[in-house]
Amino acid sequence: MPPVIDLNADLGEGVTDDDGLLAVVTSANVACGYHAGDRATMRAVCEEAARRGVVVGAQVSYADRENFGRVTLDVAYDLLVEQVAHQVALLAEAALAAGTRVSYVKPHGALYNRVVHDEEQARAVLDGSGDLPVLGLPGSVLLAITESLGRSGHPEGFPDRAYTEEGRLVPRDRPGAVHHEPSVIAARALQMARSGQVASVCVHGDSPAAVRSATEVRWTLEAAGLTLRSFA
Repeated sequence: MPPVIDLNADLGEGVTDDDGLLAVVTSANVACGYHAGDRATMRAVCEEAARRGVVVGAQVSYADRENFGRVTLDVAYDLLVEQVAHQVALLAEAALAAGTRVSYVKPHGALYNRVVHDEEQARAVLDGSGDLPVLGLPGSVLLAITESLGRSGHPEGFPDRAYTEEGRLVPRDRPGAVHHEPSVIAARALQMARSGQVASVCVHGDSPAAVRSATEVRWTLEAAGLTLRSFA
């Protein structure tokens, strides 16, 4: 059987061509209104995802639209559980109306990086999202707890981001933290997919070249003999 890999991207953030990305990806991380998006956008993304057979996931975030969810906030456990549950419920409502469903959860931005090492916040994300499968960084506390609970967890790679020696994402404010050239991103995606260490590769949807990058990633992976299919 040929190797299988998922291609995911962030959608519903109001900064890219959602329909263009949905024509390429196999999983869609949909903004749930806390860092970006709104009910109408969620519904539109879910409708197009359903039409194209793209799997929908809840991209949950800190309640911080001003900073696009990219500033770390110290949110109490109970409140974060409530906020995550609210975001999942909002997207689930839109998905149901569009004829599909929420199939996984993935934190966004600062929350994504926080649950790499913060057990309390990781547990809040898990407790707020029911039994949904989880998409996260390899080696993260989030995925470790997910596994310990017998819940489905899936590691992902970011071909458009630089990594530290410890396998963490280089902060965006540092030089070279983000790759912009589609051919470079595609080559890195293929390397990650062939490593066998990730179930999915992500192309960030807020990049000006997001659709072009995602398209080149898909072409490159398929040309190498990989099958693209959602992990969920």
